Amino acid sequence: MVSRKESSRLLYGDFTPQDKPRYTLASASHHLHLPPSTLRAWVRGRPYKRGGAQGFSQPLIEAQGLLSFNNLIEAHVLRALRGDHKVKMSAVREALDYAQREFGIPRLLLSKELLATPGNVFLERFGQLVNLGRSGQLAARKLLDAHLQRVEWDPLGNPRRLFPVDSYDVETLNQAKRIILIDPLISFGRPIIASRAIRTSTIAERIGAGESFEAIAADYRLERYEIDAALRYEKAAA
Repeated sequence: MVSRKESSRLLYGDFTPQDKPRYTLASASHHLHLPPSTLRAWVRGRPYKRGGAQGFSQPLIEAQGLLSFNNLIEAHVLRALRGDHKVKMSAVREALDYAQREFGIPRLLLSKELLATPGNVFLERFGQLVNLGRSGQLAARKLLDAHLQRVEWDPLGNPRRLFPVDSYDVETLNQAKRIILIDPLISFGRPIIASRAIRTSTIAERIGAGESFEAIAADYRLERYEIDAALRYEKAAA
């Protein structure tokens, strides 16, 4: 009989489930509702020109080819930091390097304490770097807090689950029920309906094929609002 430890090694190799590379850029962009070009720049970096000279913006997220669940969390949080302020990647990179240099935190974007000290110090530094006024810093903090509320953490403060939504404004993030779930231990980390572990893509495919809401609800023992949420999520990602 295969032990749980041996089974885990067969599934994830030397990685934890959270760090197992599993998502292409395209699938990660789909799950997070991010433009592929944006996520690619965050993960691979991007070239730029300044004053006739060629430069390169270093990646903000470290990934080994495919992205991991932890990389999804980092991108989810990074969306909040950049927000609507059109913050340059170089400013975010400097702020993250500051957190690592001053506090020894190599992956602050994965920290539950991002809104506490030393995360609070990081946010102050971040606001200074991007010239956010007091109102701008407050808006950024509210958006970041709303993003962090969509993450479930384990007892050690590590991200364990993500509850994505179909819209990423503060109001939706704060009020949306936890219907859609991404869990690296369930369905290979694909988005599912939390109550029944049914992939959102499966729901969308069946509706797209002409099946009725009633038939799908009966097959999977789902409520209509769950089917609606899955469809909105998949439509927003299209």
